[in-house]
Amino acid sequence: MISLDGSLFIQIINFLFLIWALNFVLYKPIRNILIQRKEKIAGLEQRIDACNSDAKEKDDAFTSGLKEARAKGMGEKEALMQTATDEEKAIIEKINQKAQADLAEVREKVAKDVKSVRASLQEELDDIATAISNKILGRAF
Repeated sequence: MISLDGSLFIQIINFLFLIWALNFVLYKPIRNILIQRKEKIAGLEQRIDACNSDAKEKDDAFTSGLKEARAKGMGEKEALMQTATDEEKAIIEKINQKAQADLAEVREKVAKDVKSVRASLQEELDDIATAISNKILGRAF
């Protein structure tokens, strides 16, 4: 049978002292290290979140800047295209006017040449008609 004598109380005191000593020597430092690690991890997670939000803000700013730059570029392109179209119309109009002027000059020259050729042909025609009529009538002039 188990006898309850004074050694039981010594064992209880020994057990309580051992728990106190282990807590003081072993468990407290480990718990402190675990608490520090937890705080460090929480700080790193906060930094990660801050970096992620900062990266997202920068990405959004970059995307909006890119959109603005594209819109500005398209506006400038349209302005340049309109300017080029206006210049093209002006050049074509100038060429058309010059072509019309050249055509008018050519027509005038052709009309003048036709008149002079008609006049010379008319004179020759009169001479030829007189010669033919003389040959037909048998007269010699």
